[in-house]
Amino acid sequence: MFSTKENRIALGVFVLSIAIFLAWGSSYIADGSYGYFILASAFGLFMAFNIGGNDVANSFGTSVGAKTLTIKQALIIAAVFEISGAMLAGGEVTKTIRKGIVNLDAYSFDPMLFVFVMMGALLAAGSWLLFASKRGLPVSTTHSIVGGIVGASLALGAVVSIGDQSSLDMVNWAKIRMIVASWVLSPLLGGLLSYGIYWYLKKYILDYNETIELQYVDAKAKVSQIKEKLHDSSLSEDEKVSLTTELESTQKLTKKSNAFKAIRKHVPIVTAFATSIITGMLLFKGLKKLHFDLSMVDVLLILVAFSTLAYAFSFAIVKIMKKDTPKKATIRVFSILQIFTASAFAFSHGANDIANAIAPFAAILDILSTGEMNSKAPVPAIAMFTFGVALIVGLWFIGKEVIATVGSRLAEIFPVTGFAAELAASAVILAATKLGIPVSSTHILIGAVLGIGILNKDANWKLMKPIAMAWVITLPAAGIMAAIFFFVLKAIFGY
Repeated sequence: MFSTKENRIALGVFVLSIAIFLAWGSSYIADGSYGYFILASAFGLFMAFNIGGNDVANSFGTSVGAKTLTIKQALIIAAVFEISGAMLAGGEVTKTIRKGIVNLDAYSFDPMLFVFVMMGALLAAGSWLLFASKRGLPVSTTHSIVGGIVGASLALGAVVSIGDQSSLDMVNWAKIRMIVASWVLSPLLGGLLSYGIYWYLKKYILDYNETIELQYVDAKAKVSQIKEKLHDSSLSEDEKVSLTTELESTQKLTKKSNAFKAIRKHVPIVTAFATSIITGMLLFKGLKKLHFDLSMVDVLLILVAFSTLAYAFSFAIVKIMKKDTPKKATIRVFSILQIFTASAFAFSHGANDIANAIAPFAAILDILSTGEMNSKAPVPAIAMFTFGVALIVGLWFIGKEVIATVGSRLAEIFPVTGFAAELAASAVILAATKLGIPVSSTHILIGAVLGIGILNKDANWKLMKPIAMAWVITLPAAGIMAAIFFFVLKAIFGY
């Protein structure tokens, strides 16, 4: 996929960023804890690397599969927007326990045992993601780290005093049940919406273009036939008038203004809708940690302003493309739109899902630097940047299989279908964020691709079986491995 020289450059950048990070840690961490810091950094960066190889890879799979972007172009966009999202909107603090999955506040134990919980979770989640990525199986990184934290916490409960309670009481099982429900809910919502979006695009743009192109070819042929007949000297005046009238009527069908009617009418509407969804996703998800404190009126005004601007811009683009055939113009305009949706998706992903690696690591870092387990832990900017680099390097080295699965193996993807899938996924994520429904962006995107495959009758259900099995296995697999790693780490360090 890449030359040896390019691989060496990527690896060199990664190694350099790690070296700088480890040098920074030597002055940040308390004396005697630097060895733990190195080990925690290795596990955290391993997790971030594998998030890139799986989660970032499936996010760009539709763009690469549609040939809108080459893998190298996808990497450049991922590097810019994933790291920007992590740095600009990743937040200055993060909760030490992910989303209330486990509750350890009621129990008393050595904070270093909590360090082993988070180390075990990071190593287990990263290992499961690596296993899945190598087999081209897109799985949820959030479910992976949640499973890891639950498994390691249950192992912790087996070795600390918890009074009359069971270690199972540590886990918020209601949240786990919601995650299990999301295995069905996420792909179903993604599939339904992508089906609807693509149905609209197909009916009002693609089918129209196909019909008008056939009419255009037939009309051109008919014009030639009529002109030949008009050269017949044996025609009467009435026949010549009739043929001339027919010629004028047929020539109207060869005008490109007719061919561009659907694009001119519907593309600006679709672009405005897509802009409102992407802007909303950035405001409510990608940039939520910046705390803009916008009122609903402010948000609506922003959405209207950006959507109106997008409508005007896309209308101008379509006018410029009139020299193309309708088919070529449609591909070009939706290629542009797909790059837009993929970039916004990457920014939001960098701002949020990097936390699957950085949140447990930040908890470890806080204990190693303060000696206490706090409810919140600061995330140094250099840590966010280094983990962001690991994300991109993971996409670079092991993302190929997952990209192929999402981009070509589940269903045929081209710019229009890729755009529909990405827009549907973004819309579902936005709605779920506002309604507080726990959904997986990975599961939503897979469902969106399948929704298009159902409409086009080319969905690969045979491939979906191992993917669905991997989704079900993710939580328990990560949990079991994390529990084992916890006991191993505890034994190695003598706690």
